[in-house]
Amino acid sequence: MKLPLLPSLVAGIILSFIIASSSLFTLHQTKKALVLQFGELVKIHDTPGLKVKIPVVQDVIFFDRRLLDYNLPVIEVNAGDQKRMVVDLYVRYIINDVLVFYKTVGTLEGVQNRLGKIVPDIMQEVIGRVPLSEMLSHNRAKIMGEIFRKVRDSSKNFGIDVRDVRIIRADLPKENSEAIFNRMESERRQEAKQFRAEGDEQAQGIRAKADRERTLILAQARKKSEILRGEGDAEAARIYADAFSQDPDFFEFYRSMDAYQKTMKPEDTTLVLAPSSEFFRYFHKKNVK
Repeated sequence: MKLPLLPSLVAGIILSFIIASSSLFTLHQTKKALVLQFGELVKIHDTPGLKVKIPVVQDVIFFDRRLLDYNLPVIEVNAGDQKRMVVDLYVRYIINDVLVFYKTVGTLEGVQNRLGKIVPDIMQEVIGRVPLSEMLSHNRAKIMGEIFRKVRDSSKNFGIDVRDVRIIRADLPKENSEAIFNRMESERRQEAKQFRAEGDEQAQGIRAKADRERTLILAQARKKSEILRGEGDAEAARIYADAFSQDPDFFEFYRSMDAYQKTMKPEDTTLVLAPSSEFFRYFHKKNVK
């Protein structure tokens, strides 16, 4: 009669183990937990350790308590000067109220869907008031600060606390980039053309100034050379006159010999003169002393 009790005891132990294991759960330090009974809140656990719940009747939902990142899809916004900009950004947040989070968005996918609608609207609202150049200047930090505050205030109803909103990359759309590149290329060409024109103008001025200085220098050099040549001719005439006055006959003879040498060249000189000409007077014996 005692043997049938053993299977019952084993079955009871197994059943107790199943009930105990279903009643206990471990909460990790990176998690928070909601205990729900038929959809109603029973308890919120936010400290790590071994916890108890009623099996079957109660359910446990875990939420991450760490800093979470959400990289939004690429957003296109219009700046205040109607220039389009492609923005890639992310949001960092924590779940600070798990009950509100569960009731409003439920899951991480739910809050990401909500942020995916809120953030682009706020980006367009804020960036739409400033020109594109402001997003590329030191005022960008101020603009991003305003966007962060608006996103944080708008997302409090989801049970999250937004800690940061940051732009990873901000570019122009492809067609705008090409248009701006073409405009910049045209502007650089115009600047280069203007620089070349100014350079040609300066070069012409420098050449004209150099030509004037050259003409002046040549005129002064020519004037000086004429003066020196005149002084030299005068000095030569004086020397010739002194030499002529010392021996007129020899001077006339020397001048005649010099004239013979310069005029009587065998290759290209032909003279038709009478032998009795004054030119040949030193060829006659009576004139030779």
